[in-house]
Amino acid sequence: MSADTSHSPSQPLLKTPLHALHLELGAKMVPFGGYDMPVQYATGIMTEHKHTRTAAGLFDVSHMGQVLLKGADAGAALESLVPVDIVDLAVFKQRYALFTNEAGGILDDLMVTRRQDDLFVVVNAACKTQDIAHLQKHIGQRCTVQALPDQALLALQGPQAVTALARLNAGVQALTFMTGGHFVIDGIDCFLTRSGYTGEDGFEISVPSDKADQLARALLAQPEVKPIGLGARDTLRLEAGLCLYGHDINTETTPIEGALTWAIQKVRRAGGARAGGYPGAAIIDAQFSQGVARKRVGLISTERVPVREGAQVVAEDGSPLGMVTSGSLGPSINQPVALAYVATAQAALGTPVFALVRDKRVPMTVTSLPFVPNRYYRG
Repeated sequence: MSADTSHSPSQPLLKTPLHALHLELGAKMVPFGGYDMPVQYATGIMTEHKHTRTAAGLFDVSHMGQVLLKGADAGAALESLVPVDIVDLAVFKQRYALFTNEAGGILDDLMVTRRQDDLFVVVNAACKTQDIAHLQKHIGQRCTVQALPDQALLALQGPQAVTALARLNAGVQALTFMTGGHFVIDGIDCFLTRSGYTGEDGFEISVPSDKADQLARALLAQPEVKPIGLGARDTLRLEAGLCLYGHDINTETTPIEGALTWAIQKVRRAGGARAGGYPGAAIIDAQFSQGVARKRVGLISTERVPVREGAQVVAEDGSPLGMVTSGSLGPSINQPVALAYVATAQAALGTPVFALVRDKRVPMTVTSLPFVPNRYYRG
């Protein structure tokens, strides 16, 4: 789950609470989701990527939107906007969700965690204004929709993230993947979830904005931790087979086309106890039963020619099959990897296809996702 990079030059870039720290650390800054964000630091994207895979990387994701939904009806209210089981979500459990439109297209993807007295929701930066308006318009009369502009968000990711964070509060070791809790870190009241968007074990930490710099410095003081920019965050999530909103999923793609059926629990599908009732439900249910004409798949190549977003995918006879939506050299496996939409008839694992890169046909193979095994901590 991540924000689109689109930005209007007429709008001044916003700054996260860690902006000064990024500059102090020598980050190269770029516009991203309306913010001035670090794309990389001095060591470069490749080094940052590999450090996160082997140790622990600290990401500033404060540009994301944080929202609380409060009230006894909050769970059922949110279910009216997402094809996901929220009502049965246990306290301190987290779930991936999708806002859909009447055509079954995806308005945004988001994370939802039930806490004792509210639902804690994280949405993408470029979508957060419209997402909050969407919530207010459709369920604001059923529950309180409270934006949290004074909260920053940090992500600590990697196999040694728990080692580093546990020095500041040993209690975090008790969390498992997609669970959360309240913890005091370096004297700061924080809300943590053991989750992230890299395929690695790790944590996302909601912290008061005025304490974010203190917390970031405390984490960077740990020997395992280095700052990581958006460039490596993108290659990490791509290797993990995770969608980037605005690229791999958007209003023109449905969850079924996007290979996100795992995110729709049986209770919300046709025949389930709380089936439907969300925008586009009839279309999505029909796609469950009847199939779709195209699907999101993973592609991998043995040739070292990076295949980028927008590259056309064709069959051996040159007939068009689809389009690449994300692509890069996978630093962990040293092979080009991509996410693409292809005709369902050519979406089977092992199917040979070609990506067109500057009129060169790059041979690729439809492969299973993720490209690199996930290493979430499930206990």
